[in-house]
Amino acid sequence: MDVKREYEAIVKAVEKLGTDASKFLDKKIASIIISGDKVLGLNNVEGIKLVPTQIENGVQVDIEILENAHIPRPIHVCTGYVEKKGFQKVIFNIKVRKGAIVKFLAHCVFPQAEEFEHNAISNVIVEEGAYMEYEDEHYHSDKGTIKLITKTNAVVKEGGVYKNVFSLTKTRVGKLDIVMDLTLEKQAVGELFSKIKASKTDEVNINEILRLEGEHSRGIAKTVVVALDSSKAKVLNEAYGSAPYSKGHISCEEITKGSNVDVSTIPVLKIDNDLSELTHEASIGRVNQKQLEMLMAKGLTEDEATELIIKGLLH
Repeated sequence: MDVKREYEAIVKAVEKLGTDASKFLDKKIASIIISGDKVLGLNNVEGIKLVPTQIENGVQVDIEILENAHIPRPIHVCTGYVEKKGFQKVIFNIKVRKGAIVKFLAHCVFPQAEEFEHNAISNVIVEEGAYMEYEDEHYHSDKGTIKLITKTNAVVKEGGVYKNVFSLTKTRVGKLDIVMDLTLEKQAVGELFSKIKASKTDEVNINEILRLEGEHSRGIAKTVVVALDSSKAKVLNEAYGSAPYSKGHISCEEITKGSNVDVSTIPVLKIDNDLSELTHEASIGRVNQKQLEMLMAKGLTEDEATELIIKGLLH
């Protein structure tokens, strides 16, 4: 497949996610498009250094947001694979320098994959007083044979803010292993949010970790999983309070529909500083019966009402 056809296939898949693919060609917007081990498109803008390097079976991308740079438009990151079989590895090394402000919109698209593994590692440093958001949305094939392994290691320095949202709700999952490991230093703020819809024989493993190592640091890790049919989901949320006046909260909500679903949630909270505060909440079960009855009273069928409630949870 030539580069033009690869680009067109990825763009088509991205547009199914509701994304305006023309952003990839806008010279005012920083962007990178990766297919397999190739970079199909790259655009830098003022305040950003974005440098890709080809590695075995994939691409490493070093991204630096310069000190005090305020990037007005989100950086678009698109990672795709258009063949049916294969392996892809991507490594993102992201440094957000002091006082910088940036947002990323990332899309991973594997529309034709049948026997495919995607391995992603993100190493993130948010320096003093900097702000970073990262929204990561996935679009897989309906074969359910993709294996996705992704790990994020993020460190937020004093007064920094980091927010990460992972979303896989519009297609089959396949097999997913996701780890988000977040360390918060003095007065740093962090949010981790994973939204997954698993169906048929999909398998989901999620591990979100908050490490509150700085005084007055604050963090939240939230997971919402909808498990349908015969899917499996295991969620492990961890929070460690090691600094005075640090606060952490973990939350897991798993909604089930199907007699063969297999789901579990495990919260882990550990404090080694008596001035730290950690809390958690977790729930597993079918959709809210009162909400279901209310929507059915308005004329929806049970399936229509259930689908509407699920969409609301994953929005």
